[in-house]
Amino acid sequence: MDLLRYPFRGVVNDVKGRASCYKDDWVAGLRTGFRILAPTMYIFFASALPVIAFGEQLSNETNGILSTVETLASTAICGVIHSILGGQPMMIVGVAEPTIIMYTYLYNFAKKQPGLGERLYLAWAGWVCIWTAIMLFLLATFNASNVISRFTRVAGELFGMLITVLFLQEAIKGIVSEFSMPKDAAIVDHSSPAYQFQWIYVNGLLGVIFSIGLLYTALKTRPARSWLYGIGWLRSFIADYGVPLMVIVWTAFSYSLPSTVPSGVPRRLFSPLPWESSSLKHWTVAKDLFSVPPTYIFAAIVPALMVAGLYFFDHSVASQLAQQKEFNLNKPSAYHYDILVLGFTVLLCGLIGIPPSNGVLPQSPMHTKSLAILRGQLLRKKMIQTAKESMVNRASSLEIYGKMQEVFIQMDSKQNADSVDKDLKSLKDAVLREGDEEGKLAGEFDPRKHIEAHLPVRVNEQRLSNLLQSLLVGGCVGAMPVIKMIPTSVLWGYFAYMAIDSLPGNQFWERIQLLFIGASRRYRVLESPHASFVESVPSRTISVFTILQIVYLLICFGTTWIPIAGILFPLPFFLMILIRQYLLPKFFVPSDLRELDAAEYEELEGVHHEHTLEEDGSISGSCDSRNDAEILDELTTNRGELKHRVVGHREERHLQAHSNAVQPSV
Repeated sequence: MDLLRYPFRGVVNDVKGRASCYKDDWVAGLRTGFRILAPTMYIFFASALPVIAFGEQLSNETNGILSTVETLASTAICGVIHSILGGQPMMIVGVAEPTIIMYTYLYNFAKKQPGLGERLYLAWAGWVCIWTAIMLFLLATFNASNVISRFTRVAGELFGMLITVLFLQEAIKGIVSEFSMPKDAAIVDHSSPAYQFQWIYVNGLLGVIFSIGLLYTALKTRPARSWLYGIGWLRSFIADYGVPLMVIVWTAFSYSLPSTVPSGVPRRLFSPLPWESSSLKHWTVAKDLFSVPPTYIFAAIVPALMVAGLYFFDHSVASQLAQQKEFNLNKPSAYHYDILVLGFTVLLCGLIGIPPSNGVLPQSPMHTKSLAILRGQLLRKKMIQTAKESMVNRASSLEIYGKMQEVFIQMDSKQNADSVDKDLKSLKDAVLREGDEEGKLAGEFDPRKHIEAHLPVRVNEQRLSNLLQSLLVGGCVGAMPVIKMIPTSVLWGYFAYMAIDSLPGNQFWERIQLLFIGASRRYRVLESPHASFVESVPSRTISVFTILQIVYLLICFGTTWIPIAGILFPLPFFLMILIRQYLLPKFFVPSDLRELDAAEYEELEGVHHEHTLEEDGSISGSCDSRNDAEILDELTTNRGELKHRVVGHREERHLQAHSNAVQPSV
């Protein structure tokens, strides 16, 4: 009842908190200069590619009524509005997979209704957006964002896993469709040789090659920073921009086919150009709103309930992850106000006939992380330079820390004394630990190596990068003639990439993998970095909890296949919040449930299995559990040569020095 007692309290507090730092949001971005372009381009590619892929999916599902032009336009318009008027500028907005699913259901329903049909599909979707906006206004007014803490990991990871499954489903459907005629009759020219049986088959084979090729190469570029080969800046460039680069590479390959291959093979992205009549008609859809029969106007409340709940959940979680406490953001959050702004953008999109945008993952935390790296580079460079200068002057470890603290306060003047001491505690301990009894540092002490990991995270909180990347996405609308050169099969490969790339870090997925690891091999998990619940929660409890999640995931996925009721697919996730709070505590020990549904991702370092067995004999698996063939495989090369393991030179010198040090003096 407290939520209803004080309407607008949350919105008013958010506006007051963000208004005090609004000017600094722009000044901080402008002060960064050209360096702001690096995170801007990084997040632009991370935003634009999925939106292009979703546009192709939407075009296939709506018979070309909506396409990539509309998804790009929505992302750009809503992004510009959010970057200027939104509360949390770290959050990135865009058209996401749940919106595509909802608009597909709306289309499938509307085309079968004699009072709607394809002609009034967008007008009816506009009414859904109007009702959705009203509900979002009410949620913001009555401080509904106070329940953000109820969105725990179990609900968030279930939702993320469903999106992963839907991405894979779309990739498979897309690849299979390459072996058949296109759905959209407007792009089929039956007289073209590209639609003869043999060339349709060739198109399908090329689709398999391009989609798997994009998937494989994109996954290989992700860990480029840890490659052994190449110089540092090149590895970083490939890690950040490898995926769009691979889209360009495979698109270029598609133009290297022999001239005997007819035009239209491979099949390419189809979308009307922005200046064509089929695109321009969306902007005047508001005039058809009252052509929708009253029955359907009020019937739109049902899907609007689902969309409002879905957007509230998705937008809040995206904002939450963009400002997680590990980023140490200084400026206040604005959950309530951002829901209010979301309501206005949903209303606007409905009135101009384009799908709405909301906060998206993983782009939102990726944006914050990219800005943290930018700010951290400046801070790290200055502090390490100060430490080296102090070492030249033979300063003590305490004096060196004092100098670095001065630099930190100078560059981060908004912090109070208590906050500085807290943020630099790890750094202080690291520096003082390296000093001897007199506080002098050893000659081999390297500030870059010894203290870099202990420097606090700082984020360049500003609005400029969000605005610039939104404008660049808008520029893609004018670049549609170039974007249409991308083969559709490359986009299906990108859907598969998005699915697989979303799995690391999802504890639900990690626990699914644990189900297939035998007890005798569990020690291998403990030897590598692993989630804390692996050691603190019994294996049986982990298995039962995971199986329950899998069953619930199958129920959610099955809901999406129901022809009309499929529009209710967000409902199970809302119910999961209640199940987590009231039902699961009755079946699981509270401490185990806290570990399995922890708000933070806690990871433990790996420990060699022999030591693990000495500490806890209950863990299965030892040297004896490995058969002779496995041990022999480790001791031989692929050529069959036996490996001779010897003590390394460094270790040998260390042992020799240690033995000399402990010898008694004569």
